[in-house]
Amino acid sequence: MALREILQYPDPRLQKVARPVAVVDDRVRAIVSDMFETMYAAKGVGLAATQVDVHERIIVVDTSELRDQPMVLINPEILERDDQGKEWEEGCLSLPGIYDKVTRPDRVRVRALDARGESFEFDADGLLSVCVQHEMDHLEGKVFVDYLSALKRNRIKARMRKRQRETEPA
Repeated sequence: MALREILQYPDPRLQKVARPVAVVDDRVRAIVSDMFETMYAAKGVGLAATQVDVHERIIVVDTSELRDQPMVLINPEILERDDQGKEWEEGCLSLPGIYDKVTRPDRVRVRALDARGESFEFDADGLLSVCVQHEMDHLEGKVFVDYLSALKRNRIKARMRKRQRETEPA
């Protein structure tokens, strides 16, 4: 297992669309292990492979309070969405310290492969639903600020670029 660097917005690699995983093998399971280690170290509840510069359809999630319910979603797809939208304040490991409200369906039904390559389905609501949808957006090259107004998005982009300049070695 190894910690991986999390890409920071507005890195253009965050806009790449991830390709499906053809075979769930030891290489993919190693990526999953690294992603869990990286997510837990960053105190996140979800991480998409895109965020660690792996452009394959892999997500790890753990929304439990005790951080003891890890979920692996390989090639995830949303089968059903609730018509009822709910507003949540979202943040992102690729935008540390940035939070804003996004409206998403409160309930989804998801199908994915697990770390053994076996298909499974589950219903998600509340935080798990938001987290899965947020991470699936990353696989499509989207970040949550894409749902905000252009004005807010440009302000956030400027703030992130300034932060990156300030932390770059001289």
